[in-house]
Parts: sequence; C-alpha cells; structure tokens
Amino acid sequence: MRITVAGTFGPIHDGHRALFEQALWFGDDGVLIALTSDELATETCHASRPIPPFFERKRIVEETLTKLDKWGRDTECRKLTDELGIASPDPTIDALIVSPETVAELKEINNLRREQELTPILGIIVPYILAEDGERISSTRIVKNEVDEQTWNSPRVNVIVQLFPRLFCSINWLGSCM
Repeated sequence: MRITVAGTFGPIHDGHRALFEQALWFGDDGVLIALTSDELATETCHASRPIPPFFERKRIVEETLTKLDKWGRDTECRKLTDELGIASPDPTIDALIVSPETVAELKEINNLRREQELTPILGIIVPYILAEDGERISSTRIVKNEVDEQTWNSPRVNVIVQLFPRLFCSINWLGSCM
C-alpha cells in the first residue's frame, strides 16, 4: 500500500513517531508525508504557539523517518498547502494514517475523491500516545513545557508495544465506504 501521513509535525513527539511507524509498517509501496506549509501550519494551529519553519520541520521529519524505517521504504515529503490537498487528488494513495483528532478528515477526502472519480482510501487510525500525566502528548503541550517530547516511557507499556505493535493500530476497513 502507498500510505500518506499529514501534519505540521513541529515539534516532533512520540505521537508523531507512532504515526510514522505505522505508515512505514503498512507502506510497502511507499510513504508520503504531507507537511503543512508555514501558512497552513499557522492557520490550522489549535493554540497560539511558535511553529518551526517548513524547511526545519522537513529536515527533522526526514531524519525521524530514516531512524524509524526498518523496512527500507521509499519515502517522500511534500508541502501541504490545503488541508485535504495531498490525499484527495492523488490516485496512487491507498490509505491515510490518522489520529482520533483527524479521522473526520478521511470522510471529506473520500468525498472529494469520489467527485474526482477516484477510489476512496482506507483510514488507519493510530490512537493517541499519552504523557505521564495520562493526557495525550501534543506539540502545543511540549511548547508550553507541560510534557516532554518523549514522555511515553513506561517500561511496561514499551514491552507490550514491542511484543504486540499492531495492537496499537486499527485499520478502518470501512474507510473506503465513508
């Protein structure tokens, strides 16, 4: 499958790494990272915070993918200037990696794909990664110094994830029906 993951990814944290790992796991036909432009990152940011510039975020995403890639996947990082702009017009995309926060966008993307007479894509939902306080990790919380970018460090959880990595991901096989 050719997999897409979209986001601002700045600063990178364990939640992003989980998204990237799932994309790499499923992306035997390649992984496309849709990285928001500086303008779109500012428009879509949920809270006022500094966002690293595109070129810096792209470099860090590419470095992170290289570290996480155990399968030698082909990866590409493209600038995203419209929230639905990468996955909706690209006929080579098979699936979109989403978090619970972004799962609703899959329906919009598939509606656009149908209008363009393209096959709807699947959604691979990766659950939130929680910080030590039990709340989800986010770039905003990192910038506010509420959590560290690598707060998902419980040895018990890490052992479970290493033994059963696919349990922490669900595939929305009905995504093509959305």
